[in-house]
Amino acid sequence: MQKTSARLLSLLSLLQARRDWPGQLLAERLEVSPRTVRRDVDRLRELGYPIVATKGPDGGYRLGAGTELPPLLFDDDQAVALTVALQTATATGAGIEEAAARALSTVRQVMPARLRHRVDALRITAVEHAGARPQPRVDPRVLMTLSAAVRAREVLRFDYTSARVGDDGPATAPPRRAQPHHLVTRGGRWYLVAWDLDREDWRTFRVDRITPRTPTGPRFTPREVPGGEVAAFVAGRFRGSDGPGDWPCRGEVILDLPAADVSAFAHDGVVEELGPDRCRLVLGAWSWPGLAATIGRFDADIEVVGPAELKDAFAYLARRYADAAGGPAEPAPPPSSR
Repeated sequence: MQKTSARLLSLLSLLQARRDWPGQLLAERLEVSPRTVRRDVDRLRELGYPIVATKGPDGGYRLGAGTELPPLLFDDDQAVALTVALQTATATGAGIEEAAARALSTVRQVMPARLRHRVDALRITAVEHAGARPQPRVDPRVLMTLSAAVRAREVLRFDYTSARVGDDGPATAPPRRAQPHHLVTRGGRWYLVAWDLDREDWRTFRVDRITPRTPTGPRFTPREVPGGEVAAFVAGRFRGSDGPGDWPCRGEVILDLPAADVSAFAHDGVVEELGPDRCRLVLGAWSWPGLAATIGRFDADIEVVGPAELKDAFAYLARRYADAAGGPAEPAPPPSSR
């Protein structure tokens, strides 16, 4: 005989399969006694499933709600997680807002009343970062196509629209060929991490610029992403580094501020406490002037430890700021970012 938990799931599935079930027939299908069926029905009712007892010569049961879909079993934490995920789908950039709303409505109907009340009480509005540009929507069908290729380990052929106006678009450029490895989302945009077969290098492609071609190519043996960690690799690429983890410009300073005050705004920087009101900060950025400007946000005296490019960047910004305060003047050329 099945364990109680497995038997309850089987009973739920049977009740969904047809409108009315005679109690004796349920007992035969589950290979238990009618008394066990009655106890199992009571357990399901305690979980919040509205099972109605039907009268008649045979007597039986009927599932009052959720007959369109198989009944779903969620605990409280799962119900909250599902609701949050579906209500914040607008921030994913996957173009599934309407589908997510319909999915939430459908799932809600097959939840027990206790969980429906919790779901109804949870209302979330996803708000984009102030000043952020609207992110392009991604066709869900493209996501499914790319995901299938990643899973099947099949070479992708696709047209790729350049970000620069005037570049060859998909109508004139030859299709790209790549071994797809991962789909990732970052800042509301979707990216495909792949090995570019023509350029023989790793690339991150914007999914909203991809138009897949069919059929896909041959199967391939996956390579290891540099560094072995996809998240670190993608973060490194966005920092402008060919490796998985560092900025092109990185410097070290000492600030006359408590370490706790600095660490809250240091992002991926390293903060070391040197005293109650003094700390060491190691931070990276795209360029040396950008790094100097970022450090300058901290309202404190700054001692540059190194490198020399960071000192030059502070001098360059100092001249620009002095010119801005005293009137127009020709600023000195910025230091190299490398």
